[in-house]
Amino acid sequence: MGLDEDALEYHRAEPPGKLEISTTKPTNTQRDLSLAYTPGVAAPCRAIADDPEDAYAYTTKGNMVGVVSNGSAVLGLGDIGAQASKPVMEGKGVLFKRFADIDVFDIELEEADPAEFAETVARMEPTFGGINLEDIKAPECIRIEEYLREEMDIPVFHDDQHGTAIISGAALLNACEIAGKDLEDISVTFAGAGAAATATARFYASLGVRTENITMCDIDGVVTEDRVAEGDPHQYVEPFAQPEGGSLADAMEGADAFVGLSAGGIVDPEMVRSMADDPIVFAMANPDPEIGYEAAKQAREDTVIMATGRSDYPNQVNNVLGFPFIFRGALDVRATEINEAMKIAAAEALADLAKEDVPDAVVKAYGDQPLRFGPEYIIPKPLDPRVLFEVSGAVAEAAMESGVARESLELDPYRETLEARLGKSREMMRVVLNKAQSDPKRLVLAEGTDTKMIRAAYQLSEQSIAEPILVGRKRDIWEQASDLGLDFDPEIVDPTTDELDPYAERLYELRQRNGITRREADSLVHDGNYLASVMVEMGDADAMLTGLTNHYPTALRPPLQVVGTAADAEYAAGVYMLTFKNQVVFLADATVNQAPDEHVLAEVARHTAALAGQFNVDPRVALLSYSDFGTVDNEGTRKPREAARMLREDPEIDFPVDGEMQADTAVVEEILDGDYPFSELDDPANVLVFPNLEAGNIAYKLLQRLGGAEAIGPMLVGMDKPVHVLQRGDEVKDIVNLASVAVVDAQ
Repeated sequence: MGLDEDALEYHRAEPPGKLEISTTKPTNTQRDLSLAYTPGVAAPCRAIADDPEDAYAYTTKGNMVGVVSNGSAVLGLGDIGAQASKPVMEGKGVLFKRFADIDVFDIELEEADPAEFAETVARMEPTFGGINLEDIKAPECIRIEEYLREEMDIPVFHDDQHGTAIISGAALLNACEIAGKDLEDISVTFAGAGAAATATARFYASLGVRTENITMCDIDGVVTEDRVAEGDPHQYVEPFAQPEGGSLADAMEGADAFVGLSAGGIVDPEMVRSMADDPIVFAMANPDPEIGYEAAKQAREDTVIMATGRSDYPNQVNNVLGFPFIFRGALDVRATEINEAMKIAAAEALADLAKEDVPDAVVKAYGDQPLRFGPEYIIPKPLDPRVLFEVSGAVAEAAMESGVARESLELDPYRETLEARLGKSREMMRVVLNKAQSDPKRLVLAEGTDTKMIRAAYQLSEQSIAEPILVGRKRDIWEQASDLGLDFDPEIVDPTTDELDPYAERLYELRQRNGITRREADSLVHDGNYLASVMVEMGDADAMLTGLTNHYPTALRPPLQVVGTAADAEYAAGVYMLTFKNQVVFLADATVNQAPDEHVLAEVARHTAALAGQFNVDPRVALLSYSDFGTVDNEGTRKPREAARMLREDPEIDFPVDGEMQADTAVVEEILDGDYPFSELDDPANVLVFPNLEAGNIAYKLLQRLGGAEAIGPMLVGMDKPVHVLQRGDEVKDIVNLASVAVVDAQ
């Protein structure tokens, strides 16, 4: 099928459309319903009648945006009417929810008169925390927004105008930095003089471009002072009107930047060649830009910094980088408007984010192409999850500083709540990250020449999570860091040049009765895993990470031989933390012990419960089997049963533990309370100890792949000093997460 057929099938699949309403409170019992509706609902109604601000406490208003249109200028389809615009407005709602967790009602008004339209929208203020105007033709859209901004006490934002302005403004900031141009000195030529072009020109002026250096062109050429008159469509272009006319080609000659918000194919290579050195070309007409990407890049030999509105070329100016996150910040401080300071803050936050190391997941989503700050990457990608807390945090801060916020927030905790919206795993990891940052420790990365390890070391250093030590050839590490654009000077232990004799001697002392000769020790310390292990054992590093390029058993063997298990432990175990939307569970053992007996199971349970505590989780431990409390009695079911008994009788155990039990018994409250009220667990278990390695490994992978869980780990427990073994192919964020756990272990 073609794209149109695919799109029609996508939209008509049951249920039709793209949005639905779901409940956020329990509705299972008669009492639930009496609280949700009559008679209980009268209480919040009375509270809001007494104080309208209570609507933010008792209703969805604070997280609800109205996406409103009359369908008079829908995408490239033109005036197709309100009803036909509904799929687009629903789509806008999808983007609000997907990227910023904002709920949306889409409102399509059959009203062409701008005054009537504006008055109708103004009357909906009690329903919404903000209004996003969409796909309304110019110049009516400008007048409608101006009216609503005056009349309404909530943020009103016309994305078709300001979204492009903000995102391309971020691109302009970075393009000027790369090209060595000053904003106040550049000359900018616009193709297009409509609402989006006018708003963009005004925003560039807010960023620092001099108004007199901005030239705007429409289909008739340069917009001049004598063409601007009261009531004329160009009245909003008046600040940029030029004393003399000319063609678009004339206006582009010598210009530092070209901004296209008009029609495809109106710029040719000769016009690009006429521009100033290292020109900036933003050809944003969709689907066909004013000049094609390849044509613009090939038009001249110096650097052309090019952006388009298309996703199949670098530097897509995509409004989804703006509106969800701008509204998120505005809603969270209950801003009365979205002002110029908030828009500038959003653009600057996007520009700054483009200079940061890009997460592996984002790189993979865009075809594994390198994404590094430079001419081919001047703005972040829409799927970069960091945009949420960077842009929304900057917008909220600007709202508070500019006096339009009705709520005051502490920025660091606010950024953490934003991060938590990205998933339960980020919320849980933030607990550990904060602990790690309170007292960073020396962390040795055994595979220090790997690109991911170097990038992780940079982030650990930048975020003050750890003091990284990279094991590997210094020249290789420095060269890779330089190629990656990472400006930091990590500590490096180079096995090819550094003095390793003390480490070889210590390794020999530890392993001489296990078949290791002195000469073999000299050789083994040139292996990064053995060297890092001895460094930790001798106290030259506080913790260790390895495993990225080795099979798990191979990577685990050296630290087990050198560091060993803790004084109160005989066994190590691998634990995964799985996070769901509103729940977190710890699964053990999934990586180390193949056929544990009851003593191993009890020890694994104890160490996993302690690990849960590091995440501020009160552990409730279940020893799992295929039997519930003796319904099957054999050697296999006796092991978890006996392990649970041993733990319950241990006076040092201060957490509830029970078993043997089936997995659903452990995690379903109705089964636990209804069928087994005698259980020591008063709530569903959050630490699940599996009877063997096969069960644990299978369970975590099924839950991750089919159950939608996010997995963090494996985290190694039971070691004498903090050692964690990554899975081969882990991403940089996984390395940073395990490093944070290791630092907290070391603390």
